[in-house]
Amino acid sequence: MPIKGNQLMATSATGLRRQHYLIVLAIAALLITALVPASLRGSSHREAPLIAKDPTADNTDLYAYVTPDEMSTVTIVANFIPVEEPTGGPYFHNFDDNVLYEIKVDNDGDAIEDLTYQFRFTTTILNPATFLYNTGPITSLDDPDFNFRQSYIVTLVEEGKAPRILNTDNRPLPVPPAHVGPRSTPNYAALADAAQQRLRGGTEVFAGPRDDPFFVDIGSIFDLGGLRPFNPAHIIPLDQAPGIDSVGGFNVHTISLQVPRSRLGAGRDKNDIIGIYATASRQTTTVLNTDGTVSTEGDWQQVSRLGMPLINEVVIPVGMKDMWNASDPVDDAQFLEHYETPELAALVNLLYPSLPDARTTDRADLVAILLTGLKLPDGSDFTFTGETPADLLRLNMGIPPCEENCSTLGVLGGDLAGFPNGRRLTDDVTDIELRAIADGYGPFVNSLFGDLTPNNEPNNDLGDGVNMNDVEFMADFPFLALPNSGYEHGHHRVGSTTPVPL
Repeated sequence: MPIKGNQLMATSATGLRRQHYLIVLAIAALLITALVPASLRGSSHREAPLIAKDPTADNTDLYAYVTPDEMSTVTIVANFIPVEEPTGGPYFHNFDDNVLYEIKVDNDGDAIEDLTYQFRFTTTILNPATFLYNTGPITSLDDPDFNFRQSYIVTLVEEGKAPRILNTDNRPLPVPPAHVGPRSTPNYAALADAAQQRLRGGTEVFAGPRDDPFFVDIGSIFDLGGLRPFNPAHIIPLDQAPGIDSVGGFNVHTISLQVPRSRLGAGRDKNDIIGIYATASRQTTTVLNTDGTVSTEGDWQQVSRLGMPLINEVVIPVGMKDMWNASDPVDDAQFLEHYETPELAALVNLLYPSLPDARTTDRADLVAILLTGLKLPDGSDFTFTGETPADLLRLNMGIPPCEENCSTLGVLGGDLAGFPNGRRLTDDVTDIELRAIADGYGPFVNSLFGDLTPNNEPNNDLGDGVNMNDVEFMADFPFLALPNSGYEHGHHRVGSTTPVPL
């Protein structure tokens, strides 16, 4: 049954704080970046020592939401390869043939995947005698001028069943080219549209380059946790300035699925709540051959994973980050102390001494929000998937998409279809978490949940000044904007000094 807004209004004071501090965790996370090496970037862009050296296997962001224009489906977006420069020729960014990319879904609450969508890519070079990515304008995905091309196979691994290829007729599916420029890719939108395919069972799929949908002022946040619009409140005050989208103008490689809800487990227990995470794995042995080729063999070893945003970045200490990437969510109890006693909360208190102190110990609220999901006071589940602590992006498929009065602040803004109930492309997880950590809840949230926290000013206006993506998202699948062109693009998109209102 869908959960209505008035049901959530009945949340107790404890439940409210839990939902608010979900955010606490993550943003505290962002602020702790002041103590993290400057090479770490973004929501999950280069977040651990080993994966920072292996970008083609690096998860950047994970999104999941009930599809607005196809409410019988769920859209899942897993992005890889951080900070792709569009002018990357002659060897443009691509998926890695030697990486196993996976999207995993737990639909029975035991923190172990029941459905796994596996993606394997193959690179084909039509003419190895040229250095050119394309030898003329690319007007179709099978154009002979498209020299450097990729295709892929999707395999479904389902508990209790033999793995099966989902490609129609087992035919490899095409990856669109890089958005090179008006001479090489004169009608890029048509090429991208042609790469949208249907799998067996009614699932839509797309794999290829897109604009990075994440938006955040990493440049200021990494500078001792600063916020350009609120610099005077920082322990080291500077003049106020508009926020800057640090990943504006960069691309990622996305794997996007639009899956029928019934296929994911709708109608089962847990009130249609699923837990999702994405992974990348490599085989355990790599051999560099004398002819310049690479051979791989052995078992697959996970080298990157992503569920909730910002966990490995700011919750997990640097000495455990690589181990976290290699482990499974079902084993996340080994990291429990870092949720209960978050280093990031102490950092926020240090950097913003004029704001109310965030609790630095006994953070059971963070454990509930980030590792198990939340229950409502009447015992029904909001995002609760089970008692096993596990980093999963939890989505209640019984809550319909928002149609009016939607908020980029998600649940914090009274919009139950948003983060931390799944994650939409438009959800401003940075501002959500900033305000939660600072106890700066607005009047609307107070009226929704009860007068449980102070409406502190300027705490309720905290934000990085980057309130939306630098380019507009598409209205239909795969929803992410077309990739930035190498011929004409820019970086460091300037944002706003105005926060998103509650």
